Amino acid sequence: MSSLGNREKQLLLGVARRALVRAVERGELPDSLPQEPCLNDTAGAFVTLRRQGRLRACIGQIESTQSLVEVVAYSAKAAALEDPRFSPVRPDELAEIDIELSIVSRLEPIAPDRIEPGRHGLIVTKDSRRAVLLPQVATERGWGAERFLEETCVKAGLQRDAWKTPGTLIQGFTAEVFSESNLRSEVGRDAKIGPKSSYSVST
Repeated sequence: MSSLGNREKQLLLGVARRALVRAVERGELPDSLPQEPCLNDTAGAFVTLRRQGRLRACIGQIESTQSLVEVVAYSAKAAALEDPRFSPVRPDELAEIDIELSIVSRLEPIAPDRIEPGRHGLIVTKDSRRAVLLPQVATERGWGAERFLEETCVKAGLQRDAWKTPGTLIQGFTAEVFSESNLRSEVGRDAKIGPKSSYSVST
């Protein structure tokens, strides 16, 4: 899908925030979602929750038949309650959580020498094992392409060099990444992303 403007980003972050609050307080999804045309295109997305700069949860869908706004809402709820690496988000944590969204492109096979850390996210699949790492992970950890491949293999429960073996599928994607804190800085203090005081949740 085409690049999102600040208004669409704000709407999606607002949806994610409402879904986060509703999930934590009631275990439910929001009653209604925005019906903006560009948000109703089918697309994959990940919702990353960070608390005081540290990963709190991350869940999403690479490929989906649902609309983007639905994927964001469902993923925010799942991140709040279902990331197996973390306990469910508690109400007292909500004011400290920053939401980051990654709107992902279609998957395509990618050769190892074409991988650009920070630009490409990766999925490594072998037999029944599969793992995904978002593009920003390589940037945050300072990984080169080979290390990025190795760590995706490890996340899938494979040997570090499994990406070199026959039968291993390597796929890449790009992502448009934005967060509440970053967008708030860009659009100023009046940006209506959602008041943190009203907060009530894998790659």
